[in-house]
Amino acid sequence: MQFNFLNKLPTPLEIKQQFPVSLDLKKIKEARDREIEAIFTGTDDRFLVVIGPCSAHDRDAVLSYVDKLAALQERVKDRVLIIPRIYTNKPRTTGAGYKGLLHQPDPLREPDMLSGIKAIRRLHIDVLRETGMSTADEMLYPENHRYLNDVLGYVAVGARSVENQFHRLTASGLGIPCGMKNPTSGDFSVMINAIRAAHDKHTFIYRGWEVSTPGNPLTHAILRGYVDARGDSYPNYHYEDLNRLHKAYNASDLANACVIVDTNHANSGKRYKEQVRITKELMYSRKINPDLRAFVRGIMVESFLEEGTQKAEEGIFGKSITDPCLGWPDTEALIMHVAENV
Repeated sequence: MQFNFLNKLPTPLEIKQQFPVSLDLKKIKEARDREIEAIFTGTDDRFLVVIGPCSAHDRDAVLSYVDKLAALQERVKDRVLIIPRIYTNKPRTTGAGYKGLLHQPDPLREPDMLSGIKAIRRLHIDVLRETGMSTADEMLYPENHRYLNDVLGYVAVGARSVENQFHRLTASGLGIPCGMKNPTSGDFSVMINAIRAAHDKHTFIYRGWEVSTPGNPLTHAILRGYVDARGDSYPNYHYEDLNRLHKAYNASDLANACVIVDTNHANSGKRYKEQVRITKELMYSRKINPDLRAFVRGIMVESFLEEGTQKAEEGIFGKSITDPCLGWPDTEALIMHVAENV
């Protein structure tokens, strides 16, 4: 085995003791959890918007961005609930490229996982403290979830992870909404099976312990488009796709049937400006079909202060260094359109 064991990392408990969540913040987080849960159980008809940069590589820029989100949340709070998307670890198809704040707290320097663990916890806590909004992150590494489990309000499992047994079992014990993306092939049955697995209770090995979980009825679908055998991207957010998934849910015995639509990735063909048009089509689909109005509970959008993308060494404040994002003017207009058409 050719592993070089570099550093023994602190346990989640040790990191939590070093960077604790205050009692006041715990109460804010608990109240937010109840609000978000109500949307997924159907007792709150507000629309969910999970939105933020493709990767949260710059703490100061992220905090500047979420301050704007918080102000906008106040304007639309009766119709829309915003969850800041603070993605701190990034899946890479070939393994190459920036893997997120967890790996590289400074994207221009070598990986430093200990500093990364501290940086991601501080950032999620800072967003909660400054805005009162709990955050969303991708569960790329299930065993790392406990470094953040007391501050996150929403978790997503990516298209490349959704078939993985460990991700499915871990999702069953999260206690917060967990979105399962359709796999890159677009197969709805794989996603439905992942949701079903997460809804059930399980016993398995986690961080050196035998653990049991009660099941997570807040696990749901995320449509993100798909890629065919030739590598071409295709969307799955259209009216017909939503109806097909709605029928698949109805054929199952899953609780809290609902879907979030990822407006970027294969749905947009990574043409980030398309997220605006896709959102408008989704709102229209909900408007003309009462079943879809109840079924489509929210969207996921990639957005930052500046539109587009850059190389890390360019250093433009608030601009993505991974996938291109909407800039703030388009972001504000998109959320206002959602609020006006819920």
